[in-house]
Amino acid sequence: GVSRYQDRGGRLIHGRGKFVAPRTVAVGDETFTARLGIVIATGSQPAIPPIPGLSEVDYWTTHDVISADTLPASLTILGGGAVGCELGQMLSRFGVEVAIVEGQDRLLPAEEPEASAIVGEALTADGIAVHTGVLAESVRQDQGAITVTLSSGAAVSAERLLVAAGRKVNLAGLDLEAGGLDASGPFIEVDDRMRAGDGVWAIGDVTGKAMLTHVAVHDAAIVAADILGMDPAPARYDAVPRVTFTMPEVGAVGLTEAAAIEAGIDIVVATKQLPATFRGWIHGTGNAGVIKLIVDRHAGVLVGATAVGPQGGEMLGLLSLAVHAKVPHDDLRTMIYAFPTFHGAIGEAIG
Repeated sequence: GVSRYQDRGGRLIHGRGKFVAPRTVAVGDETFTARLGIVIATGSQPAIPPIPGLSEVDYWTTHDVISADTLPASLTILGGGAVGCELGQMLSRFGVEVAIVEGQDRLLPAEEPEASAIVGEALTADGIAVHTGVLAESVRQDQGAITVTLSSGAAVSAERLLVAAGRKVNLAGLDLEAGGLDASGPFIEVDDRMRAGDGVWAIGDVTGKAMLTHVAVHDAAIVAADILGMDPAPARYDAVPRVTFTMPEVGAVGLTEAAAIEAGIDIVVATKQLPATFRGWIHGTGNAGVIKLIVDRHAGVLVGATAVGPQGGEMLGLLSLAVHAKVPHDDLRTMIYAFPTFHGAIGEAIG
């Protein structure tokens, strides 16, 4: 990737950059003033919660676990979101004894409760100990074992501890004020062309829109077109797809039922259990899943959807298009779905 970039005329400089003036960045002893502009794409890093004793133990972050040469015999994971569930299930299937601790009352708390229940059952069936609705109150390390004391009074011990409690954006040391930007918030504020200020754009995690690779790629295309004066379509985030790659997969797009209600939208909810669909019945073992559709009653369009199942991420394609393009509910209800397919379950749910 580096050589490809350099072969096209790009210059790569290793070092920490910071603003020293509007449109001007310093890296070490060198200073660069941009004629067209500057793009901030510093991303994010694992967030480390302020749990007493945590800083004194040899914990893993997600960066550490994916580069580990050997597997521990046991692992405790702090965080039952997408990353915690994905890595927990993977490592459990590699033979690691896994426990997941999640402070909220269910795994995948940002997704639909139906998805949380199905994934929770799958992880438990894999032998993972799931602790929800409890907080990690303290951490200590003794003779190689790391022990987490929970708010319930129980304790969980394992050879390794993985912190998967979300991410924080990388803004420290950029001296945004020197570049004419507002540094008072947790993210860099941008408009619908990803413009953060005069001659400055920001993309990806630092904007706080959605910490997903495909969102950063979407942002980058808008910035490239804007810099070149091509008048790109404005950024929008009402139809961002997201997939949790557990088995079964959880695909979701747009608003959950709870988020739609909080937004004051009058909704109709349609739910179909995947085992009760034609393809789910044919699939048999391993067919756990659900289709859940959130319809704006007055607009007659989907504002959110969830597809849990063996191919949840693939079923999400049609649903993402429906939310993005505001396809009328009646069009989804009357279109022809291939039989017998997993995506045909969408037609069964909406019918």
